[in-house]
Order: sequence, then C-alpha cells, then structure tokens
Amino acid sequence: MEDWLQQIIAFLPEGPSYLLLLFLIAFFESLPMVGLLLPGSTLIVMAGFLVVQGKGGLVSLMLAAALGAMLGDLLSFWLGGHFGGRLLAMKSFQRHRELIKQSERFFYNHGGKSIFFARFLGPIRGVTPFIAGLSKMSPRAMLLYAVISAALWGLCYPGLGYFGGASWQQAQSFSAKFGMLVFAALVITLAHYWLKMIFRSAGEGE
Repeated sequence: MEDWLQQIIAFLPEGPSYLLLLFLIAFFESLPMVGLLLPGSTLIVMAGFLVVQGKGGLVSLMLAAALGAMLGDLLSFWLGGHFGGRLLAMKSFQRHRELIKQSERFFYNHGGKSIFFARFLGPIRGVTPFIAGLSKMSPRAMLLYAVISAALWGLCYPGLGYFGGASWQQAQSFSAKFGMLVFAALVITLAHYWLKMIFRSAGEGE
C-alpha cells in the first residue's frame, strides 16, 4: 500500500466513530448552503476507495451514506417549510441568490422529481429540498423521493470508489496508475460539464 494511503487511513477514526463521520459528511452536504462548502460526494467516493485498502466495510459505508443523505434532505425540507422566509433573508442565502433562483426554477419545472435529480447535481443538492419545503410540497411525496434518491446515491457513490480502488490495486505499475488518474479526471470533468448543461437547460426551460 502506498505511503499516502497509509497516512490517510491512520488519520481516520475507527469503528463506529468512522461510520458516524461518514454519516455526518452525507448529512451536512444535504443541507442548504452548508453543502456548498463540503465536498461530501467526493469524500464518500474516497471512502469507497479506502474499503479496498481495508478501511471499513462497503455495506456499512453505503448504509451510513444513504441514511445521512436521506435525513439531510428531510431536514432541509423541514427548514424550508418552517423557516424558509426568514432563512432566505440571511446573508449566507443572499450571497447565493442566483443559485436559489435556479433551484426554484428547477423545482417548478420538474416538481417532485427534482428531489431525485438534485441528489446527483452538486450545487443544488441541499437547496432543492429546502425550496420544496418552502413551496409546501407534500411531506409524503418528499419522503418517497428522499428515500429513493438517497438509497441510490448511497449505493452508487461508495460503489464507484470501491470499484475504482479494486482497479487501482490491480494496476501494479506507476504508469498504469497515473493513466487511471488522468482518465478519472477526464471522466469527472466531462460528467461535471454534462450535468451543468442539463441543469442550465432545465433552468432555461421555464
């Protein structure tokens, strides 16, 4: 195992404390404004990668990530429904007025499905459930979309890291690993551009 991986693993907590950390990462990334500061999806993918290196278990990671994401979405929804107007007047929300407007357009264009799609669109992940609460979306419908999207997210993102870690472990030479990093960076860049274009077209479709 590479030295940098050993250092990362040694730095992280063990057992239940590690799972709690992963839960909190997924939870806080799902909250409005807080999620803009926390690269939760990247960290959860990295946690999946570390499973292959012997850090934690894949199933427990998926459960912690999915539960954190679901409860974060539900709290964001509750905050929007009960304190939406007052929170929108705060400076932290005012600084991101354009993002709020884009999330509103996205929600009004796609209705309940926006909760599912937003889970996989970083910038609006925590804002869209908040807008849904502010717009008095049905709590039952919100719960359904939150459970489905969080479960899928909890499977996919740790899974991506896990399979990436397995491929990394099988690549013995430095050049092969370097090639994998370049390819991963290219895929991430293209995926980010594609998702950005989808979000932009959805917002302009109002």
